[in-house]
This record gives sequence, C-alpha cells and structure tokens, in this order.
Amino acid sequence: MERSRLPAILEKHHRPICIVLYVVGIIWFVALAHNAFNHGTYFSENALLPGLVQGDFHSDSLATQYLESLKEESEKHTSGMPYSWLAGQFTQLGLDTFTHNFTLHYPLGSEKVFTGKNVYGILRASRGSSTEAVVVSAPYRPPTSLLQGNAPSIALMLAMASFFSKQVYWAKDLIFLVTEHEQLGAQAWLQAYHRTQSGAGVLNHGDLEGRAGAIQAAINLEIHSSQVSHIDVKVEGLNGQLPNLDLFNLIHRLCQRENVYHTFKNRGNHPQPETFHGWVHQVGTLFSMISSQASGVPTGNHGLYHRYGIAAVTLEGQHSMHHPRNRRSVSFQQLGRVLEGVCRSLNNLLERFHQSFFFYLLPATNRYISIGVYMPPFGMIAGGILVKALALWYSTSCAAEQQEQEKVKKIDYGLLGGFPTVVMVHIVSVLLHNAPYRFSQVGRYLALSAEDSVFLGTFAFCASLLVLPYYISRNLGLQNRSWEIVKIYAVLELGILVFAGAVYNFSLALIVTVAYTPVALLTSPSISRWRRWLKAAILLLVHPLTMLFLFVLMDTWSNFSDLPPNKLLWKTYIATKRALMYSVVDGLIYSNWVYDVAVQCLLPVWLLFWQIALHPIQ
Repeated sequence: MERSRLPAILEKHHRPICIVLYVVGIIWFVALAHNAFNHGTYFSENALLPGLVQGDFHSDSLATQYLESLKEESEKHTSGMPYSWLAGQFTQLGLDTFTHNFTLHYPLGSEKVFTGKNVYGILRASRGSSTEAVVVSAPYRPPTSLLQGNAPSIALMLAMASFFSKQVYWAKDLIFLVTEHEQLGAQAWLQAYHRTQSGAGVLNHGDLEGRAGAIQAAINLEIHSSQVSHIDVKVEGLNGQLPNLDLFNLIHRLCQRENVYHTFKNRGNHPQPETFHGWVHQVGTLFSMISSQASGVPTGNHGLYHRYGIAAVTLEGQHSMHHPRNRRSVSFQQLGRVLEGVCRSLNNLLERFHQSFFFYLLPATNRYISIGVYMPPFGMIAGGILVKALALWYSTSCAAEQQEQEKVKKIDYGLLGGFPTVVMVHIVSVLLHNAPYRFSQVGRYLALSAEDSVFLGTFAFCASLLVLPYYISRNLGLQNRSWEIVKIYAVLELGILVFAGAVYNFSLALIVTVAYTPVALLTSPSISRWRRWLKAAILLLVHPLTMLFLFVLMDTWSNFSDLPPNKLLWKTYIATKRALMYSVVDGLIYSNWVYDVAVQCLLPVWLLFWQIALHPIQ
C-alpha cells in the first residue's frame, strides 16, 4: 500500500520542526507585551456610561469617624468580629440587617470545628423591584490578625452606605457585606445565597434570613489606611477565572478621572511603553499575572464570585514606601467617589456582563491581550507535542506493518501493549489524590502536624514511585520498541491536558506546556548509562513536586532576596509545605482544581515519561 509522503517527511524531520515551533512560539508570546502586538482597552458595554457619572460623595469626615469608632470597638474584640456594633451601624442607616452563621469541619489533622459569622445590610432599590443586586464587601481582620488591617475599608463602606441611602436613583439592591475569616466567610455566604455546595461538603454554609436580587457584580475592598498612595486592582479568581474586562476598565477609567493613582500587580504603567525598557516593564507585569493566575488561588474575596457568573474585583489601597513626593496621597473622599462611580455605573446595567472579554492577559492597566491574540503563539509552543505524537504514530505503524510482512508476531507492539502501564500510573495517581486524609491521620499518632504529615507523606509516596519502571518492566512485559506506544499515550494525554486547560486557566496550561514540551521531545530510552541518568535528572526537575518547590523558591527569593542561601532554602521548604497543604485544603473547601490537575493529570504523564527514560533496551 502506497503511503503519503507527508507523514514520512514529518517523521524524518519532526525534531527540527518541533524545536522551531517551540522557540518561535515563546518569542512570539513574549513579544505580545509590546504595544505593537496588543490592544488598548475600551468599553464594550455602553450601558455602563462611566463618563456621565458626576461624583457627589463628600462624607470623608464621616468615614474618619466610623474608622475611629471601629478601632475603639476592635480593641474590645481582639480576636473576633464586633458583630453587634456592625449590625447596629447598618440598622441605624435604615438597611435591612442580618447576620449569617457558618461552620467549617476542618478536613485534615485533628478535624477541628471552626465557626464564624458574617454581617450584611441590604439597601433596597427605590426604583426597582429587587430583582438585581450589587455587592460591596470587605473582610474583617481583628487586631491579632497576621494580615494588614482592613478597618478603613469597613469605615468607607459604612460612609458609602450612609450616602447611598439618601439617594433615590437606585434601580438595583445594594448589599454591604462584612465577612469573617477572609475567603471562608465569603465562600459560606455565597453558597448560602445561591443554595449550592462546593468542595467536599466540609463547609456548612448555613442559611440566610434575607436576600436581594440576582447579583450582577461585586466590589471587594481592602483599604489598609485612610491615606494610601495608590489603588491596586486585583482580578484573578478561583481556578484562574477572570471578571469581565469592562469592569476592570471601568475602575481604571474612574480612578483616572478622580486623579487616583492606580496599578495592576502593584505596577504602574511605564511612561514610554513603546521603548525597550517599556516593553520589559510590561513583560514583568504580564508574567506577574501569569504566575498568580496559574496558582488557581483567588487574589481576594472577589475571586469566589466568578464561579456564579458574577463579575467581581478587589480594590486594595496601600501606602507604598516608595511613594513619590510629587504625587499626592489618595484620600477617603477620592476613594469614595471612585466607589460611587462604580456603583452608579453598575446601576445603569440593563443585563448581566456578557460583552467584552472573559479571557485576557494584562501587560498594563490600559492594554490587554485577548484570547484570539495569545492562543496562536501558545498553539505553536504546544504544537510540538502534536507533531511528536504524529511522528511516533507513523513510526510505530510502519514498524508494525514491517513485522506483519515478516510474519513476526509481537503482542506487545500493538496499541494495547502499553495500556496496562497507562492504567497502572493512573491508579497510583488516584491513590495519591485520596491519600492526604490518611497521611494526616497517621501523622496524629506520630505527633506530627497536618502540614508535616501531608508533605512528608506525599514526598515519600512520590519517591516510592521512582522505582515503578523496574516493577513494570519485570511484570508487564514491555519489550523491544513498545516504549513508543507508551510515549504516544503520554504525549497525547499531555496534549489534551494543555489544550483543554488553556481555555480555562491559560496561565497554568502555559507553564506546563513550556516545561513539558522539551521533555516530550527528549524523553526516550538510551543504551548509554550517563545519557539515561541525564534524562532522569531533567525529568526530576519537572516533577510536579519539584516544580512546586522551584516556584516557591522564586517567590521567596523575590520577597526576601537579602536572606543567606541556607535561610532562603529553609524558608522555601516551610513555604512549600504550606503551599501543598493549602492546595489540598482549598480543593476540599473551595473546589480549587490545582491539586487535582497536578496529581491526577500531570503526575501520570510524568510517570509515563519516567518509565520511558528508564526503559531497558537491547
């Protein structure tokens, strides 16, 4: 049977083709940070009408009074939230005021039970029928909290509620929400509001006594001082979800109008973005977004709203130590007018956010890279995976045809030959996925913390899997060129993982693709022992647990670059343990997918490559 010449050419020259695709794709993607390859932001939803909103807020003195009163009340509740005081303030403003109780049954370790309470007030729409609502939220942090204080946010919220309650133009309900225990309180409130359950059911969200309309948008406040140097807008949500780009644009447009210095990832816009230094600056902003989005962890309470189709962002106000002297600090009045403009613009919405973009990357506050722009270079970077799969398929099909012509029967050479290996690596991955609870229970008997138990158990389990190739070679009968069949499975599964993941959490898919495409091209058995161990060393560098340590190391070094190497490594080790623990717990409480993807999707692929690299050949 005559074969097409194209597969033969592909099989012969696939290595240089894959290398060219990979290198060109990376260069193309990095170039997208330059203004010549991205676009300026604009409004797709004209109903927002931000330019028609004239700020009237002048209750900054009232916000200061609320702040002083809240600080006095906080001293009486050093480790808890002043529920009665908050509820009393909402009630005095004429809002429908409610409290919400929730309970967390901690899923690991000693299985402790934590309780919490949220307080919220609803300003009913005077010109509507309570069918839609907008949320203004803020987490309460007691004086003993390790995080920066957030009392100015609550003070500003109360001042805004007082101002808004006197206006008659509201067509949507306004919900003012103060949550306890950071994201846990927000998650419980959202589950109770929508009557849903997430995660493993360890969070008892309780019931709400009062509701408003369907939530259209939410603004979460994290203002740490009454005088801040800038407002940083946070967008990354759970599992990498993003809000509608119009909401992001709206806030920056209003900040610009009110002369409020605004940033993204705490990085302002470069004054000369067209220059080389401007491009480098925007590359840094772009990669900062990629790193935070890839983690799947929300950068604020806003990130939990995206699951329900609610556009939400967090406004964080900080006083920077590097604040230029020629730039004035941002006052309560300016912040209040920005928030007023946001709420009034959202009040103009005729329907849910549906235009503009939900898939984008941001190199600056006024520039964006849409999915139609960043997917082509991503396709080139990941294209080598598909090319390699096609080349392997052609190679194995030719070999099988040759064996058939020679009437040599090789059972292992069919596609089913590598199936037992694939099944085995997925079975052990499922076992590891369900193991953290067992690890924590065993750790209790050894007097270990849940954090140490999960990390040490996971490390020991992954270390034991390194000898899996020897077991497979002896018991599953892999011989001759059957490693190519296993690699076809591995490469195809990797391709499905990255291309499917790119339409949900693009940043995570990009990092996996950049790290694993060279591995997919290089991994093969070697007769030479030193080559075999060199490939094994490269594979160990991209093991999911190793990649977690390396990313934590880079983050730790960026924040504590003055530490000596030994202290830096120790701090990285502690942070890695916590990161692993948080990823497990976040999956059980919030349905964060990062741990699931790493263990049940990426680890099996890595194990197949490990099997191939150590596959004995004659």
